Amino acid sequence: MSATWERDETGVLRLPSGRLVRGRGMRHPLPPGPEPHFGLYLLGRPPSPLDWEYRWLRWPDFRLPSDRAEACEALHQVWERAASERVEVACGGGQGRTGTALACLAVLDGVPPGEAVDYVRTHYSRRAVETPWQRRYVARFQPA
Repeated sequence: MSATWERDETGVLRLPSGRLVRGRGMRHPLPPGPEPHFGLYLLGRPPSPLDWEYRWLRWPDFRLPSDRAEACEALHQVWERAASERVEVACGGGQGRTGTALACLAVLDGVPPGEAVDYVRTHYSRRAVETPWQRRYVARFQPA
C-alpha cells in the first residue's frame, strides 16, 4: 500500500511539491479507499474517536481558528507528514474551514498567499474558503 493518497482519489489536493492532502466533510460518509494515517479536524468541538491518529483544532463553523499559533503548528504538522503519509484535513462540510486550511498548506508549500485561495479553488473545490475573513486569513498567513 502506498504511503500517500492516489492523485485521482476524491477530495485529494496535490500541492506544488507533489504532497497530497485529502480534504473532506465529516458530515459525509468516509470516502472509499485507504484510511488516513493522520487527520486534522477543524471543528467547534472534539470529533468522535477515530481509528487513526488525529489532532483536533477548535475552529467554529464559518469562523477562524480559536488559537492561531496552534493552527499554524497543526498546519505545519500536516504539511510535514504529507511528505510520506496519507493525511487529511476535515471540517463539517469540507469547504470553508477545510478549504482555508488547504490554502494555508499551499502557502507552506510555496504558493504566494495572494494566490493560495485560487489555487485551492482550482485544484480542490471551487467553493473552498467561504467567508471574506477566511480569505483574509489566508492572504495574511505567514509560515513560521
